[in-house]
Amino acid sequence: MKLYGHPVSGHSHRVRLFLSILGLPYEEELVDLATGQHKSPGYLALNAFGEVPVLDDDGVLIADSNAILVYLARKAGPSHWLPADPVAEAQVQRWFSVAAGKVHFGLATARLIKLRGVPLNYEEAAGRAYATLKVMEQTLSDNAWLARTAEPTLADLALYSYVASAGEGDISLDDYPAVRAWLAEIEALDGFVPFAVLG
Repeated sequence: MKLYGHPVSGHSHRVRLFLSILGLPYEEELVDLATGQHKSPGYLALNAFGEVPVLDDDGVLIADSNAILVYLARKAGPSHWLPADPVAEAQVQRWFSVAAGKVHFGLATARLIKLRGVPLNYEEAAGRAYATLKVMEQTLSDNAWLARTAEPTLADLALYSYVASAGEGDISLDDYPAVRAWLAEIEALDGFVPFAVLG
């Protein structure tokens, strides 16, 4: 397997994290985002949206980090990572939507603005970030994991990277003790690999 990604991308990190937890060997191919390699014709042939990551599994190309997580979970076989129970699976899908929407346009965008000077509205991004953290805190106050399951799921991996790097976007986790405890639980998992810290 080959993973096309970048170390500062939380989307890439969530896949690297799951590959490591599963103990699956893979080759990593750096996509140079700074020079626009992700928009080059060669890379667009892998992912027409020009985004990282992309997984190449012996010629099977899977784009989108959440899609890759599902693919790897199905390939590895039945496990707690992608529950068969319809209620738990629906919760995983719900948090995938949060990762792709609220986290991306909140925590991840705040980080981009602060670290890279991306010309977007920081107040809007920070507002989304704190609104998302509030819901996460409420959920995790009564549950160890986001999907309300006894063991971690892909939902937890999908949200981890950008929540863990919240400080790089000047988003404080001080008022979210359950979220901080959840981060520590993920970091204690066998095979955990940290997300690159830039700030």
